[in-house]
Amino acid sequence: MSHWTVFPDTAPSKQAGALAEQIERDGGHPLAIYQDPVGDHWQICCLLPMAKVEPTPYQRDPSPTHIKRLLNAVKKVDRFVDPIVVVSPRPGVYWTPNGNHRRAVLEKLKGALIPAIAIPEADVAFQILALNTEKAHNLKEKSLEVIRMYRGLMTEDPTAGEEEYAFQFEAPHFITLGLLYETNKRFAGGAFAPILRRVDKFLKGAFPKTFPEREERAGMVRRADEVLGDVVARLKKRGIGHPYVKNFVLSRTTPLTRQRKTLPGFEQTFKKLAANLEEFDVAKVRYEDVQRAAVVVPPAAE
Repeated sequence: MSHWTVFPDTAPSKQAGALAEQIERDGGHPLAIYQDPVGDHWQICCLLPMAKVEPTPYQRDPSPTHIKRLLNAVKKVDRFVDPIVVVSPRPGVYWTPNGNHRRAVLEKLKGALIPAIAIPEADVAFQILALNTEKAHNLKEKSLEVIRMYRGLMTEDPTAGEEEYAFQFEAPHFITLGLLYETNKRFAGGAFAPILRRVDKFLKGAFPKTFPEREERAGMVRRADEVLGDVVARLKKRGIGHPYVKNFVLSRTTPLTRQRKTLPGFEQTFKKLAANLEEFDVAKVRYEDVQRAAVVVPPAAE
């Protein structure tokens, strides 16, 4: 243990000590083992071989624009000053749930080692993903990240369920939207999100049991979207091609009015929504109506 500093000057946890030794065997350099200032958890400040650091399988895809902006900033400062966070699912592999854009930048700069804070408890990666604010998520990125976490947890923690990971998932509608974005990256999630936020709830039971129901919910939304697509196509034939048109139609067909004190269930909501869409009279819509509504409430970001 004399290779690195320990603070405070007491014996670190066995888990932290074992991880420090593993880092050394993997060609890295543990610099210090310390207790974090909030929960007194043991963590390791270290340098890791770039080739052994990769993003978690669950998180969103990196943004080329953000990488380029960050790369220019690092070049200007001529220093890499912000360590990434890593966990190790197995020897020789280090996942970064917070710092993938920084990792990508240092990789482009041909860095051999990357500064990192290593967390001995690998399962903390899911919590760290929920706190990752290096680049603000849009709705699609957040939803895809959540569904990837969900799929990973079905294997890694199959006896747990959605309610136990509510903090990591943040909101139940991200799970449903994630399934929809997986099959259609151009899905109009921003248009359906206001309805989903009100009726989608975390499901009770273990992940293997709740996942089929999640797929059913995604299927109900998908069917409503297909009917909505037909309505939008008919409106376009009438010359109404405003970018807010989907939101406009949904706002006039939703069965969820602000006056309702009790909300219908998920299935009832989307069955009624699909029926309302099928009965929607496009002949009564004017372009200026859509335009006026868009000024009041702009479309949600995808």
